[in-house]
Amino acid sequence: MDFTDFLQQEINKSKPQGGKKFVRRADVEAERKAAYEAEQKALEEKRRAKAAAKRKAEEDATEENRQREEKRRKLAEESRQRREEEEAEEEQTRRKRLGLPELPRGKTEPEEEPLEEGEDVPDEELDERLREIGQPVRLFGEGHAARVRRYRKVTTVVTDGPIPTTLRLVEEKDMKVEGTVPKDKKGKEWLFRQLGSYFTLVLAEYERAMEKEKRDTTTSRNAYKNMVECRENMKPLFRKMEKGDLPDSIVAPVVQIVKAAQERRYVDANDGYLTLSIGKAAWPIGVTMVGIHERSAREKLHNGERGHVMGDEITRKYLQSIKRCLTFAQVRWPPTDLRQLMG
Repeated sequence: MDFTDFLQQEINKSKPQGGKKFVRRADVEAERKAAYEAEQKALEEKRRAKAAAKRKAEEDATEENRQREEKRRKLAEESRQRREEEEAEEEQTRRKRLGLPELPRGKTEPEEEPLEEGEDVPDEELDERLREIGQPVRLFGEGHAARVRRYRKVTTVVTDGPIPTTLRLVEEKDMKVEGTVPKDKKGKEWLFRQLGSYFTLVLAEYERAMEKEKRDTTTSRNAYKNMVECRENMKPLFRKMEKGDLPDSIVAPVVQIVKAAQERRYVDANDGYLTLSIGKAAWPIGVTMVGIHERSAREKLHNGERGHVMGDEITRKYLQSIKRCLTFAQVRWPPTDLRQLMG
């Protein structure tokens, strides 16, 4: 083979196969698109297979949890039934030992919540009271405690107002307090009705005045907020007066405050509030002891009357609400003597 033949062979190798001298761009693009679609289809099938496997695993886990919960529920139900049967057997044995009639199978005596101290009423008296108000003496399956609670619920009258209360409010002409705390129970009940009526009157006027205010400024919004807080913080005081368990150490100063406020002596009422809240105990100022010698009148630091403002949070709040009622009362019912205006 000479050089000419070798050159001709190389030229033939460089020519495209099939006799084509060139390839169209559209054909190349079509081949690339077909390869891309095939690749995407394979990826999509792979994703679907993976999602189906995940879904099946979740369904299997859900079914397994359901079966486990069902098994646990059945075990708990069986345990409860066995416990009830054992309790029923014990109850039947107890009743047989005490000579009581047997209970029907599957039924036990309902347990009643005990009554609070001072709430109980003897059976004979309770029967008469229920007949007087036209109520059935006994309902089916009703025990003594349930009868007492039904009687209390029917006979308890809740008075509407800023603070709903079971205290029977008195008329305005009967609100004036005497200034002393009665010793007997009926006298204290009447006093609590007077105090509740007076504070209800003040709170109602306070609420009515704040409703007329335009709450489009910060000052008016704060004033309305203070009224709402005062009303809410007075509720524990009303609850204590309803139960009659307000201590005399608070009742006596409150009576003095209300008496002074009703007579429009607001400075005296404020003095009574300060005595009630802070007390008359001496406050230590400076050094109270140096060396072995005590300062004069040091023993007075622990012998004075203590206030209630540090007692607990609830007491502190309704004492502050009483002060707010005084502040509003001197605006609503101004004193005839300007020297009785609080600062």
